[in-house]
Amino acid sequence: MNDVHELLDRAADEAGAPGFSTDAVYARAARIRRRRRAVVSAAVLTVAAAGAFTVARAGGPADTAHSSVATTPLPTGSPTTSAAPGPAGTKAERLDALLPPDVGEIEQVLILALTKQLPPEQATPDYLGPLDGEYAFRKNGGVGYLVLSYEDRKTVTEKTGRPADPDGDLCTEVPPSTFRTHCTREVLPDGRVLTVWNDPMQFRGGDDVRWGPELTGRLVQRDGSQLLVRSSTGFESTGTQGPLLDAPPVSREQLRELLTGPEVLPPS
Repeated sequence: MNDVHELLDRAADEAGAPGFSTDAVYARAARIRRRRRAVVSAAVLTVAAAGAFTVARAGGPADTAHSSVATTPLPTGSPTTSAAPGPAGTKAERLDALLPPDVGEIEQVLILALTKQLPPEQATPDYLGPLDGEYAFRKNGGVGYLVLSYEDRKTVTEKTGRPADPDGDLCTEVPPSTFRTHCTREVLPDGRVLTVWNDPMQFRGGDDVRWGPELTGRLVQRDGSQLLVRSSTGFESTGTQGPLLDAPPVSREQLRELLTGPEVLPPS
């Protein structure tokens, strides 16, 4: 997957990660999910239906969007299943609670298993963050994807050979004519640096998987770690799950809120 298009560029030199506590946030998300489930249960009693359970998202009177949350079975002992106990709910459910009603149905998947037909034990990346993973977003007949990955300073240094420079500007390092367009760089009040850009994902010869346009982002933290994300309209190949979406499943504003929130960071 072209390694998140050079998002693995560097990690910051300086120490001192922001002091976030995820416990309170996940507790709040759990309360929200319980309220949603109560509403859904009441609605189910009025409908003669049996089968797959669909979680209805909270929304306005005209909101008809629903989110069906599921996860692709992963091998026992894989990085996603052997992590230390965390907040209740699957990753897809916890991600679902952080996003607005119109993103569609969310399902955790393994992209290499889809695109390269690899077995799950070979297609599962090493996950460090509580919401790290690869997610399919189904909406209006199409399927897009979100790839989220947290990398600590050691991981970034091992991959690139040097730590990232938070003062570097990804928007100027690569000419816009290649793949970074509509690039924005934001220095947050706590010193972290968020860069988000559009990538048209022009076809590169020799690759049997053709990705649609996407939003890409990188958040460099003061302790040298970083968060990487792709919000993709989908891909075309023999393993495709459906047509491309008209737009990335998670918008620029939603991506910013997700990356800068404490829910995506490991416990400090």
